[in-house]
Amino acid sequence: MTDLRTDDPAASDLATFRVEATRFLDDNATLKAEASAFVWGQGPDDPSLFEEVDREAEKLALAESQAWRAKKYDAGFGWIDGPVEWGGRGLSRQHARAFAELESRYEVPTQGFFTIGLGMVAPTIADHARPEVAAELLPKMYRGDIVGCQLFSEPGAGSDLASLQMRAERDGEEWVVTGQKVWTSGAHYSDIGEVICRTDPDLPKHKGLTGFVVDMRAPGVEVRPLRQMTGGANFNEVFFNEVRVPDSWRLGEVNDGWRVALTTLMNERAAIGGGPRGGGFTRLREMTRHFGLADDPLVRQKLIDIYVNGMVLRMNNDRAMAALKRGQLPGPELSGAKLLLTENMRRTSDFVSTVLGPRLTADTGEWGTFSWSGYVLGMPGMAIAGGSDQVLRNILGERVLGLPKEPGIDTTSPFKDLKVGTQRSDD
Repeated sequence: MTDLRTDDPAASDLATFRVEATRFLDDNATLKAEASAFVWGQGPDDPSLFEEVDREAEKLALAESQAWRAKKYDAGFGWIDGPVEWGGRGLSRQHARAFAELESRYEVPTQGFFTIGLGMVAPTIADHARPEVAAELLPKMYRGDIVGCQLFSEPGAGSDLASLQMRAERDGEEWVVTGQKVWTSGAHYSDIGEVICRTDPDLPKHKGLTGFVVDMRAPGVEVRPLRQMTGGANFNEVFFNEVRVPDSWRLGEVNDGWRVALTTLMNERAAIGGGPRGGGFTRLREMTRHFGLADDPLVRQKLIDIYVNGMVLRMNNDRAMAALKRGQLPGPELSGAKLLLTENMRRTSDFVSTVLGPRLTADTGEWGTFSWSGYVLGMPGMAIAGGSDQVLRNILGERVLGLPKEPGIDTTSPFKDLKVGTQRSDD
């Protein structure tokens, strides 16, 4: 297969690129069968938000996914819009989106293993790592040779990320990292991780943080699975016991880790808020018909509410994509997108609970009933991932609408001078 990476401007022509991409996909993958109309009781019956797989099956799936990424990368389709000096092809985001749309028509191994690494960690490395480190890590990440994870949350610092306590202490040209992270997706199969640590406890909490890339296979790193109420273990807790990290793997300046974290968080919310999850509107509509509730006005109201808010989410995402096409960074619509998504997932969870009733709690083997328990039980986790709904509302209220900051332990309350049991003089 000819290596298509080139600086030739003629290769930037989108029509020519589509022909090249289609040829590659035809030679290396199989077209998906044409999707048939949804029929209740037929086809896959698993709308769960988190895929529950055993670790051995996961290892095999990861190997297949890595092989596909390597094949794409070696043919020039692994990092289409990446800079040539770092192993990318140097084309536009439009070219990358065109390939993604074409690839979606083919049967290829899942690429979910790389969502966090390429969607959140890699952009942060590109923006904040030393050039030589970016040149070392990014090609390997986009080729699938190494997988990345994100290590932010701690047992006492989730939504209030700046309260994290994991320490990194300077020791010559290395940092010694000690502490715990939690709710880390993919930590058990990741090779590197992005971590934020406290490097100066005497500074205000947002000022004393520093970001690093860590080797997840280094001595002192221990990964333990966390069992969820869905029955699976998609998340992990990770312990660092005096793990040594070279200073060259630091992200940004010392004590400027909050800016590094914000880069990752904005990319995270873009990835999580990117679209609907679960069964889809058609599946919900057919559910109401199957159970004889299509004419129930309350059920119909709940259903159309899901549809309308789903359309709002889609238009919000289209606005973010339009900004990217213009070369702009999307603004508050990313925080809004994630919030819109989880709110609609909550509506969906309430809807199926109303329609299915007891069928949701007992596995009788009936199609389209108990299978929804994975969605209902997984929904609270989605409302926390990428920033809880409450925190996102605060971000939108304070940073977009200009509302006063919510009182907290590190803010001054507007009610601090009021005394319990007293009456204002103008009452």
